[in-house]
Amino acid sequence: MALNPEKILTRQLLAAEGYLALNMPDHALRELSHVQDLGDKLYVARMLRGEALLLKKDHEQALIAFHEAHVERPTELDALMRMAWCFKRIDQLQQAINTMKLAYQFHKDVPVVLYNLACYYSLAGEKEDALSWLGRAFRMDRQLLKLIENETDFDPLRNDVDFQHLLQLTSSQK
Repeated sequence: MALNPEKILTRQLLAAEGYLALNMPDHALRELSHVQDLGDKLYVARMLRGEALLLKKDHEQALIAFHEAHVERPTELDALMRMAWCFKRIDQLQQAINTMKLAYQFHKDVPVVLYNLACYYSLAGEKEDALSWLGRAFRMDRQLLKLIENETDFDPLRNDVDFQHLLQLTSSQK
């Protein structure tokens, strides 16, 4: 009986996913290093590699993996969100903002994209942009208001009167 390369690849990717679920990034990376002939699964393998590197807190290498996934599927939201997340952690806020703006071009109807833009603008000290994106995100999904209390990205605005006013307006709307 001949081994089916597609089945082998699927098993390897599932194994890597399983290792990630068990918080075993080194095992996942080892499994991914044996993967060959990726074909249409290249995006998935690169995303898994990025996730494994994130678990190891290697944000720069994770960024490379997510960027490679992004090249495979330029409009895919997961890759763009993860890239922005990595840019934030390596203190490249403008790159995080630019990446989320790119995500917005393809995903205008996804509230978390607008919310993340607000987060990054807040961290960058750009209050007006932060409040504008946050207000738009709230108009799309008021449930995002529940995230604000624990969202440290908004600490620079936490005591700002305009920020407080936006939160009060949003919470008072039914």
